[in-house]
Amino acid sequence: MGKDIPQVGDLVVVTVTNVKNFGAICKLEEYPEVEGFIHIAEVATGWVKHIRDHIREGQRTVCKVIGINNERGNVDLSLKKVNAHQKRERITEWKGEQKAEKLLEIVGKALKKPVDDCWKEFANDLVEKYGTLYAAFEDASSENEWLPEVKGKWKNAFVKVAKENVTSPMVSISGNMDIYCLASDGIDRIRSVLATGDAEGVTIRYGGSPRYRMTAIGPDFKMTEELLKTSVQKILDASKKNSVVAEFTRD
Repeated sequence: MGKDIPQVGDLVVVTVTNVKNFGAICKLEEYPEVEGFIHIAEVATGWVKHIRDHIREGQRTVCKVIGINNERGNVDLSLKKVNAHQKRERITEWKGEQKAEKLLEIVGKALKKPVDDCWKEFANDLVEKYGTLYAAFEDASSENEWLPEVKGKWKNAFVKVAKENVTSPMVSISGNMDIYCLASDGIDRIRSVLATGDAEGVTIRYGGSPRYRMTAIGPDFKMTEELLKTSVQKILDASKKNSVVAEFTRD
């Protein structure tokens, strides 16, 4: 759904439309009525001799809002104040929202309602709850009983579209298990103890004595955290019974 104008400090997805010697003019993808400008001093750190070495027409990137002119409806942007990690995350989020808006159109068609009505009835509330609409679709696609406290005809249509079109991202949690035994059959005891931690979704790999790498993978953070915790506890319990010293350190 269209937004009016970003705030200072926001990271925004932009497409460069015109590059001049003193800066670049940009279209803000999420703010159709707003134009942005990157001064040459905000293009890159250090002295910029040729601006086109750093930015070009048609380039899509992420900038930080450093100033707003409400009267003219434009904003001042900085390219150099956004690092590579922030850029990747923001582009991924933007692409997710692009997909979410298309999915909402499908929900609207199933309900025989305009998209604007869908936003008013439930989508805005979902954004407030999840942060983004795509995050709501992700959650709906992975949960067997999604938002049980919520009632409404839209819910079934939303879940159906989510499960048919969205693959929930898998969460990975890791840590190191340091384990050793001074008994003559110590290696056998360690193997036996580590075997108690075997579980679907959990991998245990040798990382060089006395360390073993444990990784749990699951559909969401809560379930994955519990999966790893259970596996670790079984190993620690077995260690005590077998005179094996074990200590787990979470990443």
